[in-house]
Amino acid sequence: MSCLESGGLEVAVVPFEEFIEGLTDLQSASEDTYQASSSEQLKSDAIELARVMLSSPAITRELLAKLVNENPRRVPLLASCVGIGLEQLKRRLRYQLGTSGWVKLAKKDPLLLISELDKQFGLVGEVESQIRSQWTFAEVLADRALWSQGRASHSVRRGRQLENAVERVLNSLGLNFEMRKKFVGLHGRRAPCDFAVPVSGEGALIVGAVKGFNSTGSKLSDAVREVEEMAQVRLPTQFVFAFIDGIGWLGRQADLRRIHGLWSRRSIDGLYSLTTLNAFESDLTSAARRLGLIV
Repeated sequence: MSCLESGGLEVAVVPFEEFIEGLTDLQSASEDTYQASSSEQLKSDAIELARVMLSSPAITRELLAKLVNENPRRVPLLASCVGIGLEQLKRRLRYQLGTSGWVKLAKKDPLLLISELDKQFGLVGEVESQIRSQWTFAEVLADRALWSQGRASHSVRRGRQLENAVERVLNSLGLNFEMRKKFVGLHGRRAPCDFAVPVSGEGALIVGAVKGFNSTGSKLSDAVREVEEMAQVRLPTQFVFAFIDGIGWLGRQADLRRIHGLWSRRSIDGLYSLTTLNAFESDLTSAARRLGLIV
């Protein structure tokens, strides 16, 4: 849960070990039977699920249970609405219900499955909140269908995967933004950023870094230096977020600790991966409201 304090956006800092555990493999797919679907099938499932929920008079546990019973592939899609990737979903179910078999649960006891996700993560409320975006909800859900199952195929696409996820959130909030620019901060100093709201340069109010790597190398150290530069340059009135993912960071944990340390010291306002996409959306919303960018 995030809370606002004077002078900046304060969020509960996730311990480093927990953040590391949430990093996703941006390249390889799991062996689950229902993950054999193509990216096109995943998008189709997501768009159809969004269509059904948008046309429903109310979102309830019973409705969601019925939907996953009809098509178990919808379970990871709904889990993505509360920021849970497929592996995290299976770990959670194993811990709470004694089984990671979400397909079997969806077929035999879908209400138990949905009730557990709602009890632990507020699934119904999150879906209701996100669905208010109307036409953008289908696009956000479709995008999450891909990241929740690790569907990128090469480094360029991996980078775009993260950027696309961020762009979906920015668009769903109706924010103006620019990608891959520079912003102006303290004493007129400039620093690179992967997104700037509402514009780059001197008009930047919210800036962020988006860094996804599945392999190790000097690019990770360069990414850390960029985030550190953003933290050093930022004005007290500017918000800075870092969106980090990929198993490459597992081999460069010292570098990642430097970014996490910036968050712990409140030099940046938040650190996120694809598994905490919902937290990013929530904190970005709070920042944008404080700045009067949205109501």
